[in-house]
Amino acid sequence: MNEIWWYLSRSSGIVATVLIVAALACGFRFSARATGTRRRPAWWLDLHNYLGGLAFVFVVVHVFAVYQDELSGIGLLQILVPMTADGWAWGITWGVLATYVFALVVVTSWPRKRGSRRIWLTVHLTSLPAAIVAGVHAWMVGSSRGQLWFTVLLTALVGLAVYPTVLRCVAAVAKRSARRLRSQTRACTASAATTPDPRPPTRPTVSRIIDESDPELVGAGSRWR
Repeated sequence: MNEIWWYLSRSSGIVATVLIVAALACGFRFSARATGTRRRPAWWLDLHNYLGGLAFVFVVVHVFAVYQDELSGIGLLQILVPMTADGWAWGITWGVLATYVFALVVVTSWPRKRGSRRIWLTVHLTSLPAAIVAGVHAWMVGSSRGQLWFTVLLTALVGLAVYPTVLRCVAAVAKRSARRLRSQTRACTASAATTPDPRPPTRPTVSRIIDESDPELVGAGSRWR
């Protein structure tokens, strides 16, 4: 029975890590407006929410399986309190911290956003360092950490997470630059509207055009002259 819990904890941890990175990639592509034209942006947002929720489910399964495995040496105290596991305190601690962050992200986002947008966004963005911490946890205490396929998988996940992160940062910088340019343009327009014209006012001139071919206006034109 312990072998079943060991396999379940191992597989659920790997699946949870993959789903977390996939959810991050979809979320960053959506926020960076880099979703392309084949799918609507709302589709990417729904996929991001679905993958994020599914990832948290596998995180819960992973924690439960580790707790049920008697040979792991992980009890309720080690699951809830960092730096209490014997032998691999830091490795388990990274997993505990990542679990807390993911739980906070899910609670503040599902079934609806809670709190102000600034607070929600700050909490939501902590999922990126939490994903990195989860990868460190897998590398330090994972039973497959020395195998080639596991190293290749973690490398691929890092690449999958870095690309949309760079897209999001570039989009954020471009958006901030465009906002600053619009503010400067509005300020210049307002300044030009309130600044008086330094040139002195000119008197209006009236031009009179006389048709020389009209005999009635020739006499009147001579009087004007």
